[in-house]
Amino acid sequence: MTTATPAGVTFPRVMASEWVKFRSLQSTPITVTTALVGMIGLGWLTCALNADRWPVMTAQSRARLEPTALSIQGYVLVQLAFGVLGVLVVSGEYTTGQIRSTFSAVPTRTPVLEAKAAVFAAVTFVVGEVAAFAAFLGGQAFLSSQDIETSLAEPGVFRAVAGAGLYLTGIGLLGIALGWLVRHTAGAIAALVFLVMIVPGLAGVLPESWIPHVVPYLPSNAGQALITVRPSALSLAPWTGFAWFCGYVVVALVVAAVVLKRRDA
Repeated sequence: MTTATPAGVTFPRVMASEWVKFRSLQSTPITVTTALVGMIGLGWLTCALNADRWPVMTAQSRARLEPTALSIQGYVLVQLAFGVLGVLVVSGEYTTGQIRSTFSAVPTRTPVLEAKAAVFAAVTFVVGEVAAFAAFLGGQAFLSSQDIETSLAEPGVFRAVAGAGLYLTGIGLLGIALGWLVRHTAGAIAALVFLVMIVPGLAGVLPESWIPHVVPYLPSNAGQALITVRPSALSLAPWTGFAWFCGYVVVALVVAAVVLKRRDA
């Protein structure tokens, strides 16, 4: 198999091609809408309900209430939407057989992975940030009725809100890497759900002495450290945790690139 790139095939052109495919994917507008409505709606609803309950809350419940977390907690659902979209961006081409045409045009293959990841990251970052800041600002407006709101100027708040978009982008890129590695939609989605949601739950069965050395370093736990205003005893420092999370994403993409170069389409 030849690995020479045909004349005229440049990375910007590959990017343009991937952008056309991404925006024409049927699941793209559905996922974007789900992300915006889900994160904003859940954040506003949760804040409104807690503001309504505030007068009858116990002192212990009031002390536990964290305004930033209430307003942006929708990221827990949106991470699955972005991860699944990342899988579909890749696996959809294998399902339809379009991947053969793509690799015929770009036989070196790696630029296709890079272009898909770049286009996907740009779009999901913007959508994630818009959803996070809209959820936060609207949520604090509801909480202000009881004077329990916070602001972006408070320590850790801006970092947590902006970090939600960064974390969601990383989860989506992890989905892209799994899409390349598994090449099957159901299998890649199952792997993503297992890694992001099931593994942290299973960590509870570990010996107690292992937990501080394992749980904070799991991919989703490490990434979510950036979104936490009040870290727990098991959380890594925000940027340390996010660095670990980025390391997982980069390793997954590098492995996907190596596998992509070595196997048949």
